[in-house]
Amino acid sequence: MKTLAFLSAACLFAGAVAAPAQTPPPPPPAAAKSQAPAYVAAAGQSDLFEINSSRIAVRKAQNPAVRQFAQMLIDHHQKTTAATLAAARAAKVKTPPPPRLEAGATASIRELERASGADFDRIYLGQQVPAHRAALDLHTAYSQGGDKAELKASAASAVPIVQQHLDQAQRLASGGGA
Repeated sequence: MKTLAFLSAACLFAGAVAAPAQTPPPPPPAAAKSQAPAYVAAAGQSDLFEINSSRIAVRKAQNPAVRQFAQMLIDHHQKTTAATLAAARAAKVKTPPPPRLEAGATASIRELERASGADFDRIYLGQQVPAHRAALDLHTAYSQGGDKAELKASAASAVPIVQQHLDQAQRLASGGGA
């Protein structure tokens, strides 16, 4: 009986270790909520994560609704990147170097690359919900307290788009919209 209990516990532990985590990308720095250069960089990193992770989802998602969601994110985040850069130019903000993913976002991308089957959809959506919460917080905060009017307007126009993405990610994650 003790051996059976030990083997059961070992199998449960092994299953828990083998199950992939959901690694959301890190939130943007506090300065990004009020300072133009930090906002432009953070918005670019957020969009880059959404585009890169969604390109993986278009290839690997099992649920057609998740694949459609991912394609929509690619399309929308390419547009928000262009709008942010145009607003930064209009505000005469020094254009930052092209965005690159931070270590946490890179880990999230790697996690998606390793995931397969039904785990992929769960992990992808598990990353999208907190990523969009962070993006919504970023754009909302900058639109209300940012230091450049042109970027504040751009951030304000991004808020309903990101809210739509968050709502849809939450529906998909809870099994709705499939």
